[in-house]
Amino acid sequence: MIPKYTIEFSLPSGRHPYQSHYSTDDPVTCEEFVSELLDRGMRIKTIRHEGVELPRAEFDRVVKTAAGMLVSKRICASLGIKPDEEHFRFGFAA
Repeated sequence: MIPKYTIEFSLPSGRHPYQSHYSTDDPVTCEEFVSELLDRGMRIKTIRHEGVELPRAEFDRVVKTAAGMLVSKRICASLGIKPDEEHFRFGFAA
């Protein structure tokens, strides 16, 4: 059975970059994982849905959503506020 979402990413380490992938059936978990990759500065190579690479617009939407989640988390931690207040004040997705 093909997982719904597969993310291929790499971790640069010297001359031989480490490449790996992560699979999930949940779209929210996919976005959360992309958020973690962005936070750690990993290179995101492809995001596939049911074995097919996402079109650029859909790929960009996933990355944008994940970036909003990361920003939201950072604002909440830095200001000591809850996600609801962050969303009301700053408008990022919690």
